[in-house]
Amino acid sequence: MRRYSSSHEWVTIDGDIATCGISDHAQQSLGDVVFVEMPEVGDEVEAGAACAEIESVKAVSDIYAPISGTITEVNEALEDTPETVNADPLGAGWLFRIAVTDDAATNQLQDEAAYLASTSAG
Repeated sequence: MRRYSSSHEWVTIDGDIATCGISDHAQQSLGDVVFVEMPEVGDEVEAGAACAEIESVKAVSDIYAPISGTITEVNEALEDTPETVNADPLGAGWLFRIAVTDDAATNQLQDEAAYLASTSAG
């Protein structure tokens, strides 16, 4: 099940590994993505803290870790094809994976219905 942060990141958890990316709403708001600065494998990240940057033709925006843990993998394909974030933000455009240290933190995230309701309300 995909969960969302209020800052428009998503997360899916498989065992103790979380895959993270940005929502379709976020990529639409950003416009054409031209560069993604990833965290380093092995970095410790805290839920809600900036851990990456995404650059579009409009702006440079921080990416916030939706949960706390250790970065285990980054989507290296985005180095050559950052536009994948626009084309498939919920699939091939994932950004990084985190070894989860506090799985209770996912309870603070919104389910898809609540997230979509919050983005259409604004």
